[in-house]
Amino acid sequence: MAVVFDVGNVLYAWNPRVLYERLIEDDRALDAFLRDVTTLDWHFQHDAGRPFAETSAELSAQHPQHADLIARWGSHFGDSITGMMPGMDAVVADLDAGGVPLYAITNFSGEFWAPFRAREAAVFDRFRGIVVSGDEKLTKPDAAIYHLALERFGLVADDAVFIDDRADNVAGAESVGMHALLFTDAETLRRDLADLGILA
Repeated sequence: MAVVFDVGNVLYAWNPRVLYERLIEDDRALDAFLRDVTTLDWHFQHDAGRPFAETSAELSAQHPQHADLIARWGSHFGDSITGMMPGMDAVVADLDAGGVPLYAITNFSGEFWAPFRAREAAVFDRFRGIVVSGDEKLTKPDAAIYHLALERFGLVADDAVFIDDRADNVAGAESVGMHALLFTDAETLRRDLADLGILA
């Protein structure tokens, strides 16, 4: 059985707060900026394929006093990804060593993905295929992105287990016939994969 990972907050920790906590020292001001300006809904446009140049221009027009901070989202996006989730480097290594085919489906901006993929080549070179939402202009949990990934990877849905930290994305994978696991931590994932006979 193949294992298909989500990336953000499954393989790698992602927290936009890290981008700005050194620049906005007051916690309440930082909370307000992330809540009202660089919102997750705004960022989701990048995952869906919109260029950062467009979204940042629109947002800066609405919040001109924050234009420099908004620009930093694009120039320093990699800083918001702070390393692998605890224990996940070993999970990936053990699956790869066991000959388990590794793939990924990630909601990720195509333009942000390229430098991140290059930075983490040692990990992602183990993967046989990765579908990036921003490149495809399809996002989880839409069924279309799972169908696309299965076709591209050459997998039958029942022969793949998908792992994501969001219940809606897990449900999306299940809706197309994939096995799916809700990620909480590496230890629990190991047990779940063992129960499926994928990890010893």
